[in-house]
Amino acid sequence: MRVEVDQPRCVASGQCVLMAPEVFDQDDDGIVLLLSSDPDPVHEEGVRESAAVCPAAAIRLLES
Repeated sequence: MRVEVDQPRCVASGQCVLMAPEVFDQDDDGIVLLLSSDPDPVHEEGVRESAAVCPAAAIRLLES
């Protein structure tokens, strides 16, 4: 799985960081930062949950 984020769409809710802190962070304005575009499989569930709960649909998952 590859992960992409659309930072201009991000509304800084921080849900992604709560679900998968190993993969997502936030900058000083609360905008999503992608720490790993190719996360370890152990984080897959959290990444999927992050994409599902993102209110701005700013997280995109690309299946390989």
